[in-house]
Amino acid sequence: MVTLTLLDPSSTSPQQWNFPRASTIRIGRAPDNDVVLNDGMVSRHHLELRRVGNSSSSNGGTPSVQWLLVNQGTNGTFVNGILVSQGVVSDDSLIQLARGGPVLKFQSSQEEPATLSQKPGERAHSSPLPQPAASSEAACSHAGNPLGNLFCIHCGQPLVKIHRHIRQYQVLRTLGQGGMGTTYLAWDPERPRGAALVVLKEMNADMAQNSKARELFEREARTLKTLHHSGIPQYYDFFVEGGKKYLAMELIQGEDLEKRIYLKGPVHLKQAIEWMIQACDILGYIHSQDPPLIHRDIKPANLMVRFRDNQVVVLDFGAVKEIGTPPGTRIGAPDYSAPEQDRGQPVTQSDLYAIGPTLIFLLSGESPQKFYKRRGMAYRFNVEGMPTITPQLRIVIEKVTEPRPSDRYQTAKELSQALTACL
Repeated sequence: MVTLTLLDPSSTSPQQWNFPRASTIRIGRAPDNDVVLNDGMVSRHHLELRRVGNSSSSNGGTPSVQWLLVNQGTNGTFVNGILVSQGVVSDDSLIQLARGGPVLKFQSSQEEPATLSQKPGERAHSSPLPQPAASSEAACSHAGNPLGNLFCIHCGQPLVKIHRHIRQYQVLRTLGQGGMGTTYLAWDPERPRGAALVVLKEMNADMAQNSKARELFEREARTLKTLHHSGIPQYYDFFVEGGKKYLAMELIQGEDLEKRIYLKGPVHLKQAIEWMIQACDILGYIHSQDPPLIHRDIKPANLMVRFRDNQVVVLDFGAVKEIGTPPGTRIGAPDYSAPEQDRGQPVTQSDLYAIGPTLIFLLSGESPQKFYKRRGMAYRFNVEGMPTITPQLRIVIEKVTEPRPSDRYQTAKELSQALTACL
């Protein structure tokens, strides 16, 4: 049973929708949705809640039922204040359709209706991934907290249920899941109040058996520990608990550039250039280390714009590599990686190369691959027909994506100066 409650402060009797057997719940402004919200901020078909898993397991064990939220709205969807494109929602989550839009409270009852594989009256349990041992520890219940707040304004305690404890870290919700591991939003009561929210990365048990995966995970922790730049998440902790490796780092409140463009479309020229100048500053810092570091995975999804100051932050240092170490695993996004990086021989100019296709994506809203064409004896990016790219910027993009590293801008500072001249 799923219950959605519209949280309207002006209403004394909140509107509710109950879905005892639904597998998909569609929410939006159009009349063919299951939940219709007549609000200008809401898209016609804004989001879907999709039931994943089964109400009873095939081996007679604990059932696995989750609800996956898939955003389809142009103004975005926020779960407990965090922009999401897709993710599992847990009980008591607050779903906001667009910033400033209506808020729905999501509740999933553990009492599931009987199915063919479940006897009448038999109880089935819902277990939101990835917290199979979720705690029922109560959240703060002080009155008068603004809607959407994560922490109580009176005592500073979390306003959501604590699902799980990992050392002193109290897991509030899952931020994402991938092949390498799971990322949590956690609260660290030992940190100052303003920095108590942290990102906690957990390495999957399966990947922990893979020596290369262990190396990359540990390398990210070692690298972040040595780096101190406002455009790089701050390292907090690295530890092993219950046979699993964990990395705790600063939470960046923002939106990655891939999501930004998919949700809102291309940006204007000045903004795109300013963001890439900021990215160059961070790359210059990384490349200036001794020995120099290569990020190897610069792409829009790994460039986040921080909400509070509109500044770029570089994410995901799991692929970072030191200059001078032997060639290794080929890492990089196909549309953004340089030819030498595809051969497993990255250099610092390989990171700069990625700025070119990133600019194309920011200004076109389309995959850079669409503009990658054969020119002469090699494949090059051809953006001559793009009205949003000036001739001066086109020259910069062509130079930074030259097939040979020696023909590109040699330093991040040099590229930054060329971009500044385009403003």
